[in-house]
Amino acid sequence: MSTTSRSPVDQSQGAKGAAVTRHPLRVAILGFGTVGASVARILVERPELAGRLELTHIFNRDVARKRAAWVPASVQWTEDISEVLASKPDVVVEVIGGVDPVGGWVRRALEQGAAVVTANKMLLAAQGPALLHLAATRGTQIRFEAAVGGGVPLIHGVREGLAGDVLTRVAGILNGTSNYVLSRMARSDEDMAPVLDDARTLGYAEADPSADIDGDDAGAKLVVLAGIAFRRHLQLSDIPRRSIRQISAADFRYARKLGCTIRQIAMVEAQGTGFHAFVGPALVPTQSSFGRNEGANNVVTIVGKYGGESSFSGAGAGGPATAVAVVSDLLALAGQPRAGDVGEEWLPAIVAPAPARPYYLRFVVQDAPGILASIATSLAGQGINLDAVLQEPGFAKEALPFVITVEACEEAALQAALREIGEADFHAELPLALPMLWTDES
Repeated sequence: MSTTSRSPVDQSQGAKGAAVTRHPLRVAILGFGTVGASVARILVERPELAGRLELTHIFNRDVARKRAAWVPASVQWTEDISEVLASKPDVVVEVIGGVDPVGGWVRRALEQGAAVVTANKMLLAAQGPALLHLAATRGTQIRFEAAVGGGVPLIHGVREGLAGDVLTRVAGILNGTSNYVLSRMARSDEDMAPVLDDARTLGYAEADPSADIDGDDAGAKLVVLAGIAFRRHLQLSDIPRRSIRQISAADFRYARKLGCTIRQIAMVEAQGTGFHAFVGPALVPTQSSFGRNEGANNVVTIVGKYGGESSFSGAGAGGPATAVAVVSDLLALAGQPRAGDVGEEWLPAIVAPAPARPYYLRFVVQDAPGILASIATSLAGQGINLDAVLQEPGFAKEALPFVITVEACEEAALQAALREIGEADFHAELPLALPMLWTDES
């Protein structure tokens, strides 16, 4: 006798050893934007997947406008989320984004035993532990390879490929918009405004790119990476996020003199029993994996106690690249011998202070005698040693940029010194402080 099931749970043999008939997983897609349409197209254009994955529903607002002729007539289009869930899909693919109302829809899908595949890093950053716990209690899964790194198989690589190591640090370039802007500024010596305008024209930046350049997008992705690498949940509010807005063409000139360039870096590292994380611009060696990363690509390095450093890189954004990650998660579910095998939960993380690091300090001043001595005195008052002073010629005395690099120091001490320095009346712009990440960190 043979048995059949439409569930992802699949037994290799039925009663008396007869083979079980495997049915394709019934897939509903929530959202038919760039990523959702790319997921649907892969499922439609790869007939060899038909025995494993069956697209049944597409949910979107204004479906009359969104309908695509290439989608098979058997697929149901709807604007009613209850209709989707009432169809009892095996897997719900969520590629709408945001936290509300999407979070409620994802919870409803998990509660009725459906697996969920999502590309939504903001939802995971806000509700990841609760959603993982819910999936585990319902014997199902929430998978999110597409939430970080786009088409880079980063989460699978960390979760599966590095499971035997004890990881100590995750650092990377996680936002393609910021990396496009900064890498082009490094090549062309342009200021940020025209580069950002071109990034919008090319589709690398939104009309309002604040989430990208101010670090919120990379911060949400870092929350997900910390969960995967350390099984710990850092609140997004626990991660200091510094904007790249203050970076100027002059900063790249000075960085080159130090053998460096500037990139937006997202990092989380184990510090004793806690974890320290940050997102923001940093100096990295020009020939490091971060320094060589150009355009909108992502690159991430993972450091382990036993295995040392591993790197992942590739296209970090775009509909097709992200859709590949989504479909890969779907295929993993289709081949899963038992629901919940990759289930996990993230425990609360203890937030640790930043380790001591060297810093790049850039000042823009109205030139006058005694400025350098005043700054040096404030730094010395916090026990911070100067390393080098750099001043390029050719700048106006009314807005003269120069750079001081300091030896490794505690961030709290540096911020105290900068608050004192900032009270002086010689500043033409606010001082800029960037951590300097050397070869062992970048």
